[in-house]
Amino acid sequence: MFQHTTMITIKNKYVIALTLAALVGLAACSDKKERQEIAQTEKQENAMDTPAVKAVSIEKGRLNPTITVPGELIPFQEVDIYAKINSYVKKLYVDIGSQVHAGDLLATLEAPELNSQLAAAESRIKQQEAIYYASKATYDRLLSTSKTPGTVSENDLEQAEAKKNSDLANVDAAKSDYKAIQANLDYLQIRAPFDGVVSARNVNMGAYVGPAGKGSDQPIFVIQEQNKMRLVISVPEMYTGGLSDKNEVTFTVKALPNRKFKAQVKRLAGALDEKLRAERLEMDVYNKNKELLPGMYADVDLPVPSRDSAFVVPNTSVVTSTERVFVIKVNGNKAQWVDVKKGFQSGGNMEVYGDLKPGDQLVANANDEIRDGQPVRVSNK
Repeated sequence: MFQHTTMITIKNKYVIALTLAALVGLAACSDKKERQEIAQTEKQENAMDTPAVKAVSIEKGRLNPTITVPGELIPFQEVDIYAKINSYVKKLYVDIGSQVHAGDLLATLEAPELNSQLAAAESRIKQQEAIYYASKATYDRLLSTSKTPGTVSENDLEQAEAKKNSDLANVDAAKSDYKAIQANLDYLQIRAPFDGVVSARNVNMGAYVGPAGKGSDQPIFVIQEQNKMRLVISVPEMYTGGLSDKNEVTFTVKALPNRKFKAQVKRLAGALDEKLRAERLEMDVYNKNKELLPGMYADVDLPVPSRDSAFVVPNTSVVTSTERVFVIKVNGNKAQWVDVKKGFQSGGNMEVYGDLKPGDQLVANANDEIRDGQPVRVSNK
C-alpha cells in the first residue's frame, strides 16, 4: 500500500514537471514570436521612414520629339456658286460627284424680264443717238455760219457745242446700260471656275435662285478641288519655336488605319490664334487616287526639333501635382524636391529645366509620398 502511494506521488510529480516544462517552452516560444513580430514591425517602420529608392544619374542632352496633333483635310480650293441675278433654273448639266473642268457649263438659268430690259436699253440707245445727231447737225450749221463775221454770237456757238457733247455722253451711257444688261444674260450660264468635283447640288429644274442672302440661302453648287488638298493643323504655342517650312509630317486617317501618308509644311500663319493660342500650319497633300476625302480628320505626327540643351530624365522621375511640378533629388541620403519646368517629351523621356547639375541623382519612380527632406536609401534592386 505504501509502495503504491509512493508510485502515484512520483507519477504526479513527473506530470507536474512535464507540465511546467511545457509551459516554460510555450512561454519561450511566445516570447520569441513576439520578439520576431516586434522586429518585423520595427523593420517595416524603418523601411517606411527610410524608403529604398532607385536613382538615375542625369545628363544634359537633346530630344527630337514628335508630337501628335489633330488635323483636318480640306479642299485646296472650294467655292459656293450662286446665281448673279434673280432667275429660274432652266437646265442642269451636272450632279453630285461630277468631275468638271474650268469653263464647263454647269447649268442654264432664265430670266424673261432681261430680254425686255435689253430691248428697252437698245431703244434708248437709238433715241439718244437721234437726239445727238440733231444737236450735232445744229452745231455744225452754227459753226459753218459763224465763219461769216457777225452772224452767230460766240455764246450761241458754245451752247450748241455743249448740247452736242451732252447728247453724245447720253449715247455712251445708254450703250453702257445695254452692255450691263447683256452681261447679266451671260450670268444665266453657270460655269465651273476651276477643275474640281461637284460636292453639293441644292436645286432642281424650275427652282428660283438668286444672289446669296437675297434670292437664295443655299448655293446652286459647291465645287471642290480634290486632286490637291490642304492638311490643316493648329500647333500649341510651346511647340511653335522650332517650326519651319522644311518640316515633313506623316499622318493617318481613320478610314485607312494601316496607311501612312506624308506631306510637307508649306504655309505657317506666323501668328497665334487668339482663342486657341496656337499657330495654324498648312500642308499640301496630293490626292490623285481620291483615297482621301475633304473633311476627314487626321492624326498628324509633327517632328519638333529641340532648341536648347536640357536635362533628359525618365517621365517617371517627374511628379505633377496640383501645386507644382518637381523631381526628387537624392542629396546626402535625403530626398530633396526640386521644382522644374517640362520641355519636350519623346518616348519614355522628357526634357526638364530647373536647379539641377549634371551627375545629380534623381529618384527614378518619384511620387509625392516621398516627402521633402525625408531620409532615403538608394537601392539598385
